[in-house]
Amino acid sequence: MEAGGLPLELWRMILAYLHLPDLGRCSLVCRAWYELILSLDSTRWRQLCLGCTKCRHPNWPNQPDVEPESWREAFKQHYLASKTWTKNALDLESSVCFSLFRRRRERRTLSVGPGHEFDSLGSALAMASLYDRIVLFPGVYEEQGEIVLKVPVEIVGHGKLGEVALLASIDQHCSTTRLCNLVFMPAWFSPFMYKTTAGHVQFDNCNFENGHIQVRGPGTCQVKFCTFKNTHVFLHNVPLCVLENCEFVGSENNSVTVEGHPSADKNWAYKYLLGLIKSTPTFLPTEDSDFLMSLDLESRDQAWSPKTCDIVIEGSQSPTSAASSSPKPASKVGSQEAEVGSDGERGAQTPDSSDGGLSPSGEDEDDDQLMYRLSYQVQGPRPVLGGSFLGPPLPGASIQLPSCLVLNSLQQELQKDKEAMALANSVQGCLIRKCLFRDGKGGVFVCSYGRAKMEGNIFRNLTYAVRCIHNSKIVMLRNDIYRCRASGIFLRLEGGGLIAGNNIYHNAEAGVDIRKKSNPLILCNQIHHGLRSGIVVLGNGKGIIRNNQIFSNKEAGIYILYHGNPVVSGNHIFKGRAAGIAVNENGKGLITENVIRENQWGGVDIRRGGIPVLRSNLICFGYSDGVVVGDEGKGLIEGNTIYANKGCGVWMMSSSLPHVTSNHVSYNGLYGVAVFSQKDGSSELPRGHRAQENFSEDGDAILWETELEKEDDPLRRPITIALVESNSINHNGASGLYVQSSEALHVITNVIHANGDRGITVAQSSQLTRVANNSISCNQQSGVKVEAQCKVELRGNGIYDNRGQGIITKGDSTIVIENDIIGNRGSGLQLLPRSDTKVIKNRIHSFRAYGITVQGRAKALVQENIIFQGKTNKTIFQQISNNRECVMQNNKFLVFKKKSDTWRLVNPPARPHLENSLRCPSAAHNGQKVTAMATRITARVEGGYHSNRSVFCTIL
Repeated sequence: MEAGGLPLELWRMILAYLHLPDLGRCSLVCRAWYELILSLDSTRWRQLCLGCTKCRHPNWPNQPDVEPESWREAFKQHYLASKTWTKNALDLESSVCFSLFRRRRERRTLSVGPGHEFDSLGSALAMASLYDRIVLFPGVYEEQGEIVLKVPVEIVGHGKLGEVALLASIDQHCSTTRLCNLVFMPAWFSPFMYKTTAGHVQFDNCNFENGHIQVRGPGTCQVKFCTFKNTHVFLHNVPLCVLENCEFVGSENNSVTVEGHPSADKNWAYKYLLGLIKSTPTFLPTEDSDFLMSLDLESRDQAWSPKTCDIVIEGSQSPTSAASSSPKPASKVGSQEAEVGSDGERGAQTPDSSDGGLSPSGEDEDDDQLMYRLSYQVQGPRPVLGGSFLGPPLPGASIQLPSCLVLNSLQQELQKDKEAMALANSVQGCLIRKCLFRDGKGGVFVCSYGRAKMEGNIFRNLTYAVRCIHNSKIVMLRNDIYRCRASGIFLRLEGGGLIAGNNIYHNAEAGVDIRKKSNPLILCNQIHHGLRSGIVVLGNGKGIIRNNQIFSNKEAGIYILYHGNPVVSGNHIFKGRAAGIAVNENGKGLITENVIRENQWGGVDIRRGGIPVLRSNLICFGYSDGVVVGDEGKGLIEGNTIYANKGCGVWMMSSSLPHVTSNHVSYNGLYGVAVFSQKDGSSELPRGHRAQENFSEDGDAILWETELEKEDDPLRRPITIALVESNSINHNGASGLYVQSSEALHVITNVIHANGDRGITVAQSSQLTRVANNSISCNQQSGVKVEAQCKVELRGNGIYDNRGQGIITKGDSTIVIENDIIGNRGSGLQLLPRSDTKVIKNRIHSFRAYGITVQGRAKALVQENIIFQGKTNKTIFQQISNNRECVMQNNKFLVFKKKSDTWRLVNPPARPHLENSLRCPSAAHNGQKVTAMATRITARVEGGYHSNRSVFCTIL
């Protein structure tokens, strides 16, 4: 190896012909030779490892095409397996007296087979001593009675795996045993092929067919590179057992059953196995290995589904396109007045000056003309996100979410959660890693306080992968679970544990099914392409569902029903073929800070007694509505950003009593918030909307557990009237709020701004709809429209700069009291024929139309209002002489007098007055408030008070 010697390449070629003992001697020559021997890893060491008949590929059975990090290390582990089963084992023949004089006894090798020393295994065991080696030569060995192992022995099959078959029932009564390179089959008299109650057993490179293996605590076992065909492994109260690199095929029941709490009594092998586990590389992901969780959303979509990697909103499909009735970007045009329709409402023919905060009154006026200019600032509740989600979505642009919404890796989540980290690092009961479970009924069944940990396994083509019941705990890290005929992971009867970093997909039922008080932590998983739901929580099931990707499932991404009550936070739920999250049949849940996008049905669907807390979520780009509150749905919907969905932002159906507060509802294709009831015989839905079906996980509630308990939740206060409070509802394609309901509704302290139709439309309201302290501004048509036979109270609202009338009413019981109706393109207030309205203590102004307009025989009481003059004198009033049902009294108006005169909305200041409104405590959550508008009227005046008039209306 010195200079002038042979080249290294030639040395490697020569050393590649050496056998294992010679390689060992060469490595002891010097450091240079040692390093040279190590450099043969991919050549000679690989050849030795694969050429050993008692060894299998180090990454068998899951990844036999992937080379290990070191062939030499893999071969070393195989080689040492024949020695480690005796490590620290007790010598049954040792004694204090003779320990000083005892000589080391060499292990004997006993040969069994035709032409060899023994004809049967039983006869060889009868002559075996401590730690002897029994070699079975090729053949079939059938034992007619149960074999009892009383001394530690090693039983090894000679030749290739499959050449030695052993039909026997073995009961181990000694401290340790190793079996290698054998095919086990059950004897005719017992299905149990192997049993142990106290000792340690090691299986290496064996096949087990059509029988059972049973280990009871304090017994332990270590199983490596074995195949189990229709074989069941029973582990009862085991303190620790290790199953590595095994294949379980075609089980008629469970492949592995872990039952009972780990025994407090531990045999000699417990510490050895624990040290072995800690010395092997962990399966906890690093930043590099968990790359799927650290990439942006689009890259992750590409990784899982190359055919759907582009998430592009095309022009014709965009929520802001004309097909979905979204407003187009504003452009400067002339201030041409719109034509008056059949009901007196003006169309949207003027430019949107909403974002500038200025009234459109001065857009085409000369400086010499009289002018009003309104300036104000509207501040709604803070959305969950800022930046790009405050502007309109661009047609044809890919979805780019802010970097703050990229999911954390599993390692990052575990570092934040010390309890989860401790759970991930714990080992109790049974450790199953790098195994393959396929083509059978069940994978792993953990019951009756059992403990099991599963790492890096594959579960495929089973009825179910893992069941955890009866106060048992499981830890599942980075497993693949797919094509199960039922649910992938099933927990019930207070089962729990950690389910983290798994890939769960293409299962016929739910990816994870949580029932009956089970309470797992589900963290950083990918749950996708299921034929039903991603995760189901029911029957008082709980759990923490955090930081998962749940996508492309046929039914709801997360389905909560029958008093299920999980905490769902920080997940990305997208591209589902139904709802993102469905809460049904008295389901509960705290649902916070999730990204719910591009689902075919509602982003969140709440029906039939569902009462979740839905807080601080981003619900966007859905192909239907953002949030659907169906029949008898309830709950708190607070602080969410509901953005760019093709349907409505929030859709509320009959008998639903949600509390919708402090949400940012913007750029949705239809209504911002729609309240619709079919109870009064009206089966027609608002334009552009299609009814959704109710759905359930099994279609029949009897199939689900119904032994439910009722809990008092302090997060949910009783609500008897549906409430829409303190929301920012802006830039939606149709009306900001649409009401067609026979039930009472309160609409309080909302900002309803720049929507593509009216601000508020009340199409049906047989019970009272109370609209109080809202800011309704810059909408494409009227601020508020009340249809016939509706009961509506409008109190304390600020209705500014809408392109049609301020308020239009046909209602038979409308109260308009103490509102500021300022700067609207049409009339401030328009009363249509056969309406019955009380107009009291309002401040009304219109630029080009009348302050108050009455059409036909309308019944009205107009009292104590202030009307400001608009552009010309005729816009103030006209004497009424032929309508005795319209009573006008104690009103006054202001006209231009001098250019230096200025009026402001004072005493009281500009409405809405939010500080005086009745708001529930939850509406102030996170400091989200709607601030009052600062509105100013500056006028060049030419006239004074017309004290000789008491009527400020015009009949057209």
